[in-house]
Amino acid sequence: MVFLIKSCTFAFTIIFYRKNMLKEIQETSEFLMHRMPADAKIAIILGTGLGDLVTQITDIKEISYQTIPNFPVSTVEGHSGKLIFGKLGGVDIVAMQGRFHYYEGYNMQEVTFPVRVFKAMGINTLLVSNASGGTNPDFEIGDLMIITDHINFFPEHPLRGRNYNELGPRFPDMSQPYSHKLIAKAKEIAAKNAIKVVEGVYLGTSGPTFETPAEYRMFRTLGADSVGMSTVPEVIVANHTGMQVFGMSIITDLGVEGKIVEVSHEEVQKIGNAAQPLMTKIMTELVQNI
Repeated sequence: MVFLIKSCTFAFTIIFYRKNMLKEIQETSEFLMHRMPADAKIAIILGTGLGDLVTQITDIKEISYQTIPNFPVSTVEGHSGKLIFGKLGGVDIVAMQGRFHYYEGYNMQEVTFPVRVFKAMGINTLLVSNASGGTNPDFEIGDLMIITDHINFFPEHPLRGRNYNELGPRFPDMSQPYSHKLIAKAKEIAAKNAIKVVEGVYLGTSGPTFETPAEYRMFRTLGADSVGMSTVPEVIVANHTGMQVFGMSIITDLGVEGKIVEVSHEEVQKIGNAAQPLMTKIMTELVQNI
């Protein structure tokens, strides 16, 4: 009897939270749409490798995360906390300068909340970037990897809990988590600009530690070409909402036997900064072609 009461209380708490989330999505999207200068259809999460993209955005209007109702606040060094409205290559976009990570202590609903809000605002395309450790022996540090698929290795799933049809189907299809059309277009852009790109499967794990040599070997055995601490939750939710997604990863270190060296967050940022102009070029032209 006691167990039954506790179970019912727990279930009520989940349902209550989820209903609050629906209300919060509406509240936040309405707040932003009243301040959005144009009708953007593309959102960009400016992870590692895309910080300089901000310099290419014109007609900028910035909103601090701290002033947005229900928004978390980024706590990671090198990740700003601003939502940016503007034009990239003449196309209206909204960009997140700073994302939220599971390892910061947020739950998956909080990590992916901005994606939910974007969908409510009418966004139908999501572009994402990140830094990752390469497990493919053919990769080199500084390579730009077009993400063709992913492996979800996070301990919590962003769609866990009661499903609401207003947000997406109970069992969403994930046969094409990253748009084949956008991948093909990005490869064309890279070839045209003589930019080297590789392709691969990204594995997302919770962090915040970098991987041990044994973990790198395990992830490679599972089929991963690179390993990182973000992106997968956001992409799952974007697919749940029906968005098309494109993702790129900068290979900032190597988890390949014989090439593994000590790595730090500062070193990851340094390598990411060096690759920024190339990723920015691809993303900017991709936006113009969507």
